[in-house]
Amino acid sequence: MKLGLYGGSFDPVHLGHLLVARAAREELGLARLFFIPAAQSPFKPEHELAPAPMRLRLLRLALAGETDCEIDGQELRRGGVSYTIDTVREYARHFPNAELFYLIGADHLLTLPKWREAETLAQLVEFVVIPRPGKSVVTLPAPFRLRLLDGFPLGVSASQIRARLKAGRPVQHLVPSAVAEAIRNERLYQ
Repeated sequence: MKLGLYGGSFDPVHLGHLLVARAAREELGLARLFFIPAAQSPFKPEHELAPAPMRLRLLRLALAGETDCEIDGQELRRGGVSYTIDTVREYARHFPNAELFYLIGADHLLTLPKWREAETLAQLVEFVVIPRPGKSVVTLPAPFRLRLLDGFPLGVSASQIRARLKAGRPVQHLVPSAVAEAIRNERLYQ
């Protein structure tokens, strides 16, 4: 069984995330893809995230009807700084016979060797690199196993969406319509 793990802040979830999820499921033949929102990134300790319940709600809205995707809130329940190795160990324990694939943005590859217990993490998962349009992808030496995702790179980021919302600009066509409506109703990111 092949399982995909997609960690991130999802602050907010956007169409780029959903297109990557679709490409990963199709290209890797994943049985399931788990969206794993982080409580707090160890590399962005100063970044204040939208409240966890709201990010979970936006993910639920975005993934409505996606039967091969799940939301895993374990990092939010643990609280504090989210370390991928803790989450991956849980998956390895619960799914001992599964192949684990961890989706990672190409912009995070250079920091990967600095992740907590990076070599152990590299033994447990194969990293699926999400390219950024117009950017080259670096390679990493063993023990890291990398696979490049081919489909649907979209040059949109959550930080761009937050900036647009703060400036009073629309985000339709960048996030699912139900997510845009919830953001508007809750006056998030203003």
